[in-house]
Amino acid sequence: MIDSTVVELSRLQFAATAMYHFIFVPLTLGLSWILVIMESVYVMTGKPIYKEMTQFWGKLFGINFALGVTTGITMEFQFGTNWAYYSHYVGDIFGAPLAIEGLMAFFLESTMFGLFFFGWDRLSKRGHLAVTALLALGSNLSAILILIANAWMQDPVGSTFNPVTMRMELTDFAALILNPVAQSKFVHTVAAGYVTGALFVLGISAWYLLKNKHVEFARRSFRIAAAFGIAGTLSVIVLGDESGYAVSESQKSKLAALEAMWETEPAPAGFNIVAWPNEEKQANDWAIKVPYMLGLIATRSTTEVLPGIREIRAKNKERIVSGIEALKALDVMRKDPNDTAAKDTFEKHRADMGYGLLVKAYAPDVSQATPEMIEQAARDSVPKVAPLFWSFRIMVGLGFMMLGLFIVAIWLSIYNTHKKHPLFLKLFVWSIPAPWIAIMCGWFIAEYGRQPWTVFGMLPTHLSASSLSAGDLLGSIAGFVGFYTLLLIVEMYLMFKYARLGPAALQPNHA
Repeated sequence: MIDSTVVELSRLQFAATAMYHFIFVPLTLGLSWILVIMESVYVMTGKPIYKEMTQFWGKLFGINFALGVTTGITMEFQFGTNWAYYSHYVGDIFGAPLAIEGLMAFFLESTMFGLFFFGWDRLSKRGHLAVTALLALGSNLSAILILIANAWMQDPVGSTFNPVTMRMELTDFAALILNPVAQSKFVHTVAAGYVTGALFVLGISAWYLLKNKHVEFARRSFRIAAAFGIAGTLSVIVLGDESGYAVSESQKSKLAALEAMWETEPAPAGFNIVAWPNEEKQANDWAIKVPYMLGLIATRSTTEVLPGIREIRAKNKERIVSGIEALKALDVMRKDPNDTAAKDTFEKHRADMGYGLLVKAYAPDVSQATPEMIEQAARDSVPKVAPLFWSFRIMVGLGFMMLGLFIVAIWLSIYNTHKKHPLFLKLFVWSIPAPWIAIMCGWFIAEYGRQPWTVFGMLPTHLSASSLSAGDLLGSIAGFVGFYTLLLIVEMYLMFKYARLGPAALQPNHA
């Protein structure tokens, strides 16, 4: 029997390290392109203030980048230490984009990182601008390669299970790279990073304006951040819609849980603006619904039907029964590779094999699975509704709030009326954490919404973990959380220190 405590602790450790790491990543993505914009203006105009802006915001970028690298390295080691069977089962596929990221993108951004800081007096203006652009490109290239790997877990295209090696194998590298889920995740994720960088610069600049410090520096930084932020926020909203469409194609269970849609509705389905999901009753106690909206957004049509949770579970139950037949045939094939009847049975049920593995949480020998076990496995095949439902609405609500903030910021910049509206400036300062909260909600939706799968439809999470003890995991979790919290404290201390100093932080005595 699978030790569920070990699995849950392994999930908790990976979630904790991933969320700590992603405190740093979006700011790196966003600030990198803001630096490109500022330095481009410096090269075009020759005005020293834009060089000063690039160097100051670059200093904050450097602090964040260094700590982001430190927290990111650990995550890749965890695949081998905490998720050994997962690494064995899908390593030939999952490892490819991660290896490319480490060998190409990471080395590119690391090299350009050094040249950015130490090349100001050694490179021409245009040469240094090229370095800054390559630094931003490297950061974004790292993101797309990591998201390609993650998207394959969401929609395992271009691969097949080999019954001889008992592993997943890559059959189409182009399909892996061009996975529609990867494309939508990449543009949505990096755009969210752009919003994070923009609101970070906007909020700190607003603080300078409130304090009447570094006014000209702050006004110009504020203007660039406002323009970049509104473009980034609109991209997040538009591309978030595209990401939702990709989910409706590949993970109907996630979409149904996100929308608390328990029953299949006639097309086009309505959208629950707010509701109170009741998991026990498998119904909403109450809901405020907009007719037709979900169907139009998720399917781009008025005729395509979106299945509800009850229908999805019923279909998954059928797939579980079929998957059990595949696993029983696979067991016969391993004992007698020449058994043609077993091969025929396996090929007939191959597509459902992963669903049969869900039963192993209750019956190590799937041939001994009872109807009750199969029913429980079918219930497990759709994640809990309330956490996903509310996380999605928090994320969307914050997205539209930030769009409003950037619109106001553009208006203040156009009319140069910052000082007349101190309440807005204070709001910009206090809103700096908003993109991080929205991003964490987004990652929770992506990863929790994939459950109970590590690789959707192929490998259940409960089979992916290493054979560790709960004590080992508790000790490592405590160590990681303690160390990462220390790094976060260092990050916050340095960011607050140099942000308070402003451009004065560029002087040698403040290095």
